[in-house]
Amino acid sequence: MKPIITMKKHLLDFKVEENIRLTNAYALLKLTPADGSELPEMLPGQFVQVAVDRSKATFLRRPISINNVENNRLWLLIRNAGEGTEHLIASKQGDVLNLLLPLGNGFPTDSVKGKILLVGGGVGIAPLVYLGRTLKASGLDVEFMTGARSKNDLLMIDLMREIGPVHISTDDGSEGDCGVVTLNHAWNNDWARICCCGPAPMMKAVAAIARQRQIECYVSLENMMACGLGACLCCVEKTVKGNVCVCTEGPVFNINQLTWHD
Repeated sequence: MKPIITMKKHLLDFKVEENIRLTNAYALLKLTPADGSELPEMLPGQFVQVAVDRSKATFLRRPISINNVENNRLWLLIRNAGEGTEHLIASKQGDVLNLLLPLGNGFPTDSVKGKILLVGGGVGIAPLVYLGRTLKASGLDVEFMTGARSKNDLLMIDLMREIGPVHISTDDGSEGDCGVVTLNHAWNNDWARICCCGPAPMMKAVAAIARQRQIECYVSLENMMACGLGACLCCVEKTVKGNVCVCTEGPVFNINQLTWHD
């Protein structure tokens, strides 16, 4: 995986080409460089910082995972989590957003012998779509696992199925297995590597399974971020080597780097 320290960061204006409202809480923005230039290189698991210029109460950029890169378009899956993201999901075709990118370190994309499981919950599915497409393009065997409260809350299932099989869990049993993702029947399969993003309790539960079964596992942390450059220290995470900034050392970590316990 290419170290982020060698990658140039860009401050660019992007034009909104499409805003697809997936649910009441989620929107998919498809953006293209406003000046018609080519997108800079981006790795699965990296993120961008988006300025929210139309909100007078939102002073800081919002960190958003890179959902996909296709046909010189950057996809951002955005959850309405407050005033800042509420303005972003209300963006209209032709609006211009200013982005700082690419930021952080992504998931490993090197070859492994066996199947790779990508586990996502909620907006945590966002970086796994680009990762899945990248791994599949390299000839690797990829499957997904995702969960939600009900089938109406599931995101991007058809898109994931274009990449590989999808194992679904819903709290109410309306689709797939009933219960949380860590109870899904697909855990009975053999996995060579697990990549996970979502709520912290879910990721810690997945990490515990990975440790128990001695499966290589990477998680993408969603700590609060302000600057995205390691200056503000908002996103510090304790690791086995001391405290680090998630925005620069992560957001992706091997679980062996973290101080999580079973």
